[in-house]
Formats: sequence, structure tokens, C-alpha cells
Amino acid sequence: MITLNINNKMVNLDVSEDMPLLWVLRDIIGLTGAKYGCGTGECAACTVHLDGKPVRSCILPVGNIGEKSIITIEGLGNDPIAQKILDGWVEKQPTQCGYCQPGQIMAAIALLHENEKPSKEEINIALSGHICRCGMYQRIRNAIKVAIGSTEDE
Repeated sequence: MITLNINNKMVNLDVSEDMPLLWVLRDIIGLTGAKYGCGTGECAACTVHLDGKPVRSCILPVGNIGEKSIITIEGLGNDPIAQKILDGWVEKQPTQCGYCQPGQIMAAIALLHENEKPSKEEINIALSGHICRCGMYQRIRNAIKVAIGSTEDE
């Protein structure tokens, strides 16, 4: 039996310790916001927060989590930084298919929790490794700029 803190709720699970967190979230608990993209941690569609840091849930065995807090896109709740990011997404509409967006959003939120006014370079670094098959990188960066109060588009 494994107990995880997911979206500020303790959840008891009868799963193997080597099961990836993504499968627990999607298949066992029913939280489908984090997406399966590659299964190797390369595309970042599966990004969630582990103690506030973005991690690739497709390669993270649940047995390695311990007492750390897991936050998924469904668990953002009243986080004011999350709301700023979501407002930027609404304003700039950076999606086409939207498949990568939960991971992109989770990375952006983690960035702003660490740095309220990141530079273009810092935004690029935070989102490196997040693959958008539709190529909406510029719009995604512009949505983050809205969240930090910048009116400068790329």
C-alpha cells in the first residue's frame, strides 16, 4: 500500500512501487490533465509539480515519491500565479490541439513561483524540453509574458 499526497488529499493506493506516477494519476485516480506523450520524459506533456518543482510523471515511480506533495493541473485551485498564467493563456490563445498545454502551463507556473519577472531567456530555459507538436512556442511565451505584466509580444 502506498499513500500519496495528490492535490492536497491523502490517497491510499494498492499499486506496485515501480508504477509510473502518470499511470496512477490517469488510470487509477482518473486525473487525466497530465498527458502521455512519449513515455520517456522527453516531451513533458506529463508534467506535474512535486513539492512545487515540475517533474515528468511518466518516468517517476510512485515508490520514489514518499511524503512529497503532488499537484496536477486539476489541483491548481486558488493559486494566484496559476490564475495569472491561465489568464495569459485565455488572452493569447496559444493552443491548436492543446495536448501539450497542461505540461506547458505547469512549467510556467513553477517558473513564476520561483521568479515573478523572468526574462525571455529564463522563460525559454524553463520551457526547454516541452514539445509542442503544433509549434505554438511563440504564443506560449507571449501568454507567459501576459502573466508577468509584459505587453511585449515576440
